[in-house]
Amino acid sequence: MKENLEQIVQPLLRWFDQNARILPWRDQPTPYRVWVSEIMLQQTRVEAVKPFYQRFMEALPDIQTLANCEEEELLKLWEGLGYYNRVRNMQIAARTVIEEYGGKLPDDYLELQQLKGIGSYTAGAIASIAYGKVAPAVDGNVLRVISRVTLSREDILKQSVKRGMEQAIVEIMPADRPGAFNQALMELGAMVCVPNGEPHCESCPLKGLCLARKMGAMDEIPVKKAKKPRRIEEKTVMIIRDGEHLAIHKRPPKGLLSGLYELPNTEGHLTQNEAVAWIKEKGFSPIRIKGLETAKHIFSHVEWHMTAYLILIEDPQETGEYLFVEPEKTEEKYPIPAAFAAYARYMEIKLGQEKYREDL
Repeated sequence: MKENLEQIVQPLLRWFDQNARILPWRDQPTPYRVWVSEIMLQQTRVEAVKPFYQRFMEALPDIQTLANCEEEELLKLWEGLGYYNRVRNMQIAARTVIEEYGGKLPDDYLELQQLKGIGSYTAGAIASIAYGKVAPAVDGNVLRVISRVTLSREDILKQSVKRGMEQAIVEIMPADRPGAFNQALMELGAMVCVPNGEPHCESCPLKGLCLARKMGAMDEIPVKKAKKPRRIEEKTVMIIRDGEHLAIHKRPPKGLLSGLYELPNTEGHLTQNEAVAWIKEKGFSPIRIKGLETAKHIFSHVEWHMTAYLILIEDPQETGEYLFVEPEKTEEKYPIPAAFAAYARYMEIKLGQEKYREDL
């Protein structure tokens, strides 16, 4: 593998120098800025991340402010990116950095991986891009590029395969430009050797070296073993209004979407009569009820299949279970997951990436 890969270094760097996207975290690649961007970019498109990154950095410009941030504010800043444990882990790591490293992220690849939520990829990105250290940063884009260039038919979801590619990349990485090399591989996978659809082989600086292209095997590589199907959960969502206010509920401190606020909901798909009975059991007096469209939201291992009702009630009595808030207050204060975005217009708010749609 090494002999074939050594030839990609110079053409890849030349291509990157001419084609690298202008991104907000690239103009000042400090360790903190690289860290935040890489965590945000996990399973989220670059263009979608930009406004979230801007908002986050304005509110929490350094490790100290991240460490000190109140949880609800932290989750609100992350709202719309999903995978909320990532930002919780970032805060735990920030506090460790304050306590054990004097507020500065370590520059060692292995030491970075000891921090909560930082795996080999993120550690490699920080070490190489921010500190100029020779360290691999192998994500799905890189696995795809290397698999195609070398005609590897190994399952890229196996950790042993990833570790092998990390070692192969370290052996060819230019000591004077490790960060640029890692970013070039990521950029090529994101923009040219794309994950979905036909790769743009004619635009690829490695087209003369790529064995998958030579063999016409681009559609077959990379190889991924099929994942287990997601578990389906049926839910009925209630948009409960008393006119000016909206009912929300705080989720438990552990588990899926822990600590976030949600629309009241229950297991199963209720009929309209069952929904009315459910509302009455909660102590509310429904005036009108309207069935809404169904929706689906996909998590890593679970799918929510939702039906919903818009319910107008008489003036409610506040309970410990539900808060009745002005809808605009949820945009300011209460973090609500994008799982409910399909029903945001009935709440008169925008959720997740919809807040930034005009900017994307």
